[in-house]
Amino acid sequence: MSNLLHFSETTLQEVALGIMAIVYITRLTWLMRFKAGKERQAATGLGDTTPRKGFIYSWANVAMPWGMESTRTKMFLYSQFVVFHLGVVAAIALSFIIPYAPQLLDSSTLVLVLQIATGAACLVGVIRIIRRMTDTYVKAISTPDDHFSLWLLTVWFAFAFLAVPNSTAGGEWHLLTYFILTAFFLIYVPFSKISHYLYYPFTRYYLGKSLGRRGVFPLRRVN
Repeated sequence: MSNLLHFSETTLQEVALGIMAIVYITRLTWLMRFKAGKERQAATGLGDTTPRKGFIYSWANVAMPWGMESTRTKMFLYSQFVVFHLGVVAAIALSFIIPYAPQLLDSSTLVLVLQIATGAACLVGVIRIIRRMTDTYVKAISTPDDHFSLWLLTVWFAFAFLAVPNSTAGGEWHLLTYFILTAFFLIYVPFSKISHYLYYPFTRYYLGKSLGRRGVFPLRRVN
């Protein structure tokens, strides 16, 4: 292993993680200064739900495609969402496994799982790029940040797929590229729309709490 690769796997990642943590802590500190407005509407519904049930349901909604018409009627798009985000989890996990627990990659099963996850996510990324460039409605609402983030994530998945075996037999370029891209994302993400996941627990909490009080969440299935 070259000194550059060792630096990229350890020091560079640690500095990038530190910057990301500082930005997120700053954002959360600022966000917590604001208190949610009081509910002005009287409690409604049949009395079989509460604000607590509402926000728990709201938090879990992302894993319930049947709970929203937009996902219930477009399961292929929802499956892309699941595969894409599983790829993100796998690629992030890999950035910790290689420098700190490389022995785990001695398992051919784990290598296969990580390659399937990142490879499938890369394929979904390509499909999403094509859709973003050809679908009239998606194209109209896409911003430069949308395109940049999606293209870069797709490339990142590709290099994560190549990096999984953690082999330098054919050179270090794929590992170097993967870790440099990872460090860039750690710094870039807090300033991009990808940081939406930071706000998800808060927005879904307040939405679920309010709709739970009004008797709307959890949704009732009507046969």
